[in-house]
Amino acid sequence: MEKQDLLHTMVEHIDIKAVNVVPLIEMMGRTAFQARNLARAAQIADAMVADTQATVILTLAGSLISAGQKGVILDLLRCNAVDVIVSTGANIVDQDFFEALGYRHYQGTPFVDDNDLRERMIDRIYDTYIDEEELRVCDDTTRMIADSMAPGAYSSREFIRAMGAYLDQHHPEAESIVLECYRRDVPIFVPAFSDCSAGFGLVAHQVSNPQAHVSIDSVKDFRELTAIKVWAGTTGLLMLGGGVPKNFVQDIVVSAEFLGYEAPMHQYAVQLTVADERDGALSGSTLKEANSWGKVSLAQEQMVYGEATVTFPLLAGYVYHKGNWQNRSARAWGRALSEGRELHMAEAQV
Repeated sequence: MEKQDLLHTMVEHIDIKAVNVVPLIEMMGRTAFQARNLARAAQIADAMVADTQATVILTLAGSLISAGQKGVILDLLRCNAVDVIVSTGANIVDQDFFEALGYRHYQGTPFVDDNDLRERMIDRIYDTYIDEEELRVCDDTTRMIADSMAPGAYSSREFIRAMGAYLDQHHPEAESIVLECYRRDVPIFVPAFSDCSAGFGLVAHQVSNPQAHVSIDSVKDFRELTAIKVWAGTTGLLMLGGGVPKNFVQDIVVSAEFLGYEAPMHQYAVQLTVADERDGALSGSTLKEANSWGKVSLAQEQMVYGEATVTFPLLAGYVYHKGNWQNRSARAWGRALSEGRELHMAEAQV
């Protein structure tokens, strides 16, 4: 079997605009178990979008863009239902930026000889295939972007904004989260930025420029997102999966307090996860547990235990078709950060 025989059926992205799921979600709210939890989560997500004073932070973990969720996120961005994104590097670089360069993910199967895939330079994400040769072009493009920047330490947000500028110049018609956020001044943070294709490109960039090069400052990431929390006040979390993005956004409440600000806990919080809380890991820890740390209010929080490629389009479709986003305006937190607005120690430092 040739390589092109395996890379033949492209993953298509879901369009939440095509189907009004509001009646379905409302029926689920009158049932039980995770169906009722999902209905309540959808109502909380809609409430945070309807709150015109709230900044909505979307976190992305797991392999979402490769699994057809890009269109869902783009629709939420385009109706101002997402103000900040915190993600793993894979979703932003290996998957979204990768597709923006003109490449695609393909439907495959987990029942395959992975050694055969490796010999054909095909990477597998469960039942999805990626052309490794195309992915290396993505790696090298991040190197070229780094080469074009002045040496120094940048937050991941700043580097991803440079990626958006690259797409705006070279791939202006791309359907891309990175490009959409660049144009809308929606900041994207990737706290573990080197753990993706960008890491390979940045290593190559630094090896080629040992004395003067670009580096990523994860502390600056934390400082910038803490500043958004301080400036925004009221915040809501919509978390897909757990991991670093989940902990990163929850911790900004504590960070703001540590600097002396009276920062309220996140007033809204929803997590869609398959992780179990019993092993003590962060990904499965409940939002009620986060309340004990002073991070999340218990007023409007909901865990939903289900795989995100099923639960997320339903929840997002409910928010979209309810239409409460029509009263929202863009926050443009990325512009505030790019203009050099800084966070200072509060007088009442704890």
